[in-house]
Amino acid sequence: MSGGISLGIEGLGPSGHLDDFSRRNLPPSEQWPQLRLDRPEFQYPDYLNAAVELTDRNVEKGFGDRVALIGNGRQRTYKELADWSNRLAHALVENYGVKPGNRVLIRSGNNPALVAAWLAATKAGAVVVNTMPMLRAGELTKIIDKAEIALALTDSRIADELVACAKTSRFLKQVVNFDGTSNHDAELDRVALSKPVRFDAVKTGRDDVALLGFTSGTTGEPKATMHFHRDLMIIADGYAREVLKVTPDDVFVGSPPLAFTFGLGGLAIFPLRFGATATLLENAAPPEMVKIIETYKATICFTSPTAYRAMMVAMDKGADLSSLRLAVSAGETLPAPVFESWTRKTGKTILDGIGSTELLHIFITNRVGDAVGGTTGLPVSGYEAKIVDDDMNELPPGTAGKLAVRGPTGCRYLADKRQSNYVRQGWNLTGDTFVRDANGRLCFVARSDDMIISSGYNIAGPEIEACLLTHPAVAECGVVGSPDEARGMIVKAYVVVAPGVTADDALTTALQEHVKREIAPYKYPRAIEFVAQLPKTETGKLQRFALRQMAQAAASPGMAAE
Repeated sequence: MSGGISLGIEGLGPSGHLDDFSRRNLPPSEQWPQLRLDRPEFQYPDYLNAAVELTDRNVEKGFGDRVALIGNGRQRTYKELADWSNRLAHALVENYGVKPGNRVLIRSGNNPALVAAWLAATKAGAVVVNTMPMLRAGELTKIIDKAEIALALTDSRIADELVACAKTSRFLKQVVNFDGTSNHDAELDRVALSKPVRFDAVKTGRDDVALLGFTSGTTGEPKATMHFHRDLMIIADGYAREVLKVTPDDVFVGSPPLAFTFGLGGLAIFPLRFGATATLLENAAPPEMVKIIETYKATICFTSPTAYRAMMVAMDKGADLSSLRLAVSAGETLPAPVFESWTRKTGKTILDGIGSTELLHIFITNRVGDAVGGTTGLPVSGYEAKIVDDDMNELPPGTAGKLAVRGPTGCRYLADKRQSNYVRQGWNLTGDTFVRDANGRLCFVARSDDMIISSGYNIAGPEIEACLLTHPAVAECGVVGSPDEARGMIVKAYVVVAPGVTADDALTTALQEHVKREIAPYKYPRAIEFVAQLPKTETGKLQRFALRQMAQAAASPGMAAE
């Protein structure tokens, strides 16, 4: 299947999509960030299929017998991964009617079956939406409706929430199970087993949307970030090549969900681009990562500062992490004490970096040999950054302001008025407050909005408030981030109870369990404080800044949440 139709959208190359939903829902060209694509490493042909580049192309290079993926007790070579994803692609096209440009949702934990399904759907020309297994039916429905998704692929162990969506969604027509344990004992696997191991991948354009990355806004309403096939290559050919210097001998390990673009890059795109090995863990708690590092001699780790603290404790108890040559920290800022402790204990570099779902992956980072604790570093090659005021005027070193970035990737929201908030005058405004020091290094100060970042997860306070307000015991509430040594921040709720309700420990537990049932469990408030009233403006608007000040004052130094 090839097909090359031009949809006449200014500045974009030809398209291989028959379903033009994605191109029709790109932001207006005047709202796009300025893209810097002039570097030689970012020059790609008009037609490019990212999944082919990450699998079949590696077999052609002679990497067929090298291990691509490790997970759930099995190892998969590049030849096995190429064959597996090609069989699945045949099934998607021939049995489930996937047309180039259709959106396909995938729901699974971090395992090789998820990677194979993602690659297969991409080879079939679909636009993939990876989602976390913790999301509930209500959260999934918002994603399905926004992206108009008709087909969902799910690990058979966690199919229930999607089955519930299919009963009520206007768009979702099929939910197809695959075996996340890689034993090929589910519908999609059984269909694919009879298919050929060769598949003529759809001739997608380099500017065709390959991936929709969903991210929560401060309101909790999801935004879909649109990423082209070339974008998936750019983050590997830029950051991974320049900063990580990945070779085929590298073994990757990490904790970010593949449903996050940070995880998809660090645990799939980067290793597969360079013929390296990715180890995938459904339970990526620090003890499990330590075990994987010791067993497979992992060389590059992606996780949060919280996990690196736990890994250092494991080292004190005899764990051997000497195979690691690089530790990458992102998702939340890396505290200087963690940087210094890791460097002192291991003699190796820990790299802080900042990325966003909107720009796909890390765009500012420290480098090996030039890392300074408490700083995020310098832009990745191809990107530039400046610190600006509210009117986009650049601020001098030492003055805190909004971080503005532009480069070869940038924000493109799917049919969303919030595009004009993120992109101004061609620059991406990430929602972070930064300062540039005297040496030109960029240093994180705080989030500029109401987003709570806890152990690398972005959590919108208003979404938790809306959930709490559905409990009959809650009259009013306000939710903010509270400083926490272990997680950076935790979700804290200030609650005014309804008349006649007793505010006690039992109610705290009941409210926490209510949130866990209704929305993704990681969003629940780890701290709840009952108050007589909430701080408000004269017009009755909740003053979250006042709640943040209360949470800051109440946080005891050195005390981690349970």
